[in-house]
Amino acid sequence: MKNYPINATERFDNANFHINYCLLFIKKFLKGNVLEVGAGCGSFTRNYFNKKIKSLILTEVDKKNIKGLKEKFKHNSKIKITNKKLDKIKKKFDTIIYLHVLEHIKNDKNEIKLAIKKLKKNGILIIMVPAHQKIYSNLDKAVGHFRRYDLSFFKKNFKSLKTVNVRFLDSMGYFLYYLNKIFFKNEIFPSDLKIFIWDKFFIPITIIIDFLSKYKFGKCILAVYKKN
Repeated sequence: MKNYPINATERFDNANFHINYCLLFIKKFLKGNVLEVGAGCGSFTRNYFNKKIKSLILTEVDKKNIKGLKEKFKHNSKIKITNKKLDKIKKKFDTIIYLHVLEHIKNDKNEIKLAIKKLKKNGILIIMVPAHQKIYSNLDKAVGHFRRYDLSFFKKNFKSLKTVNVRFLDSMGYFLYYLNKIFFKNEIFPSDLKIFIWDKFFIPITIIIDFLSKYKFGKCILAVYKKN
């Protein structure tokens, strides 16, 4: 898995409209013993907890992020943080989460097979990834993305699981990302101002458009599967 460059995760840490929007579709599936692979700086993690979660293990490879996670969750006894890779973790889980992580893993198909093995019966696998390889840009490359994803990937690689839901999110984000690729092609990271505008002004609009378009188009794909 590729490490994030300096400050890449922190730049999106305060994108609260986006984070909470995604969690609307995720939080209800979090239960029992939960594993989050590649927790980053904990932007999503801090909002997970509900009464159904018994324990939460966070994996992370970046040393700076690990330090930050330990500080952020030092008072939560249910959370454990490790730098172990999935194949080194012996437990099985009720829920496994990959939020903007799979694109950082070179052999993503092997990672999926491992995740399925680590799921208990009736366990839930939640995956969110950047969508549409055709808009792969310098930003993707800079933050360590090997690829972006299309629906065909999900149709081919999750046949052993029951599909709960596969949907696109952030329709406005797709067009903003595409315009940024065209007009700011040499820009590696969006500025803090751009992230602020996208999160505070465009995400509320995209929530409405996503709903009206029945989640058929967007910058990200969110998939939820159940192991029979």
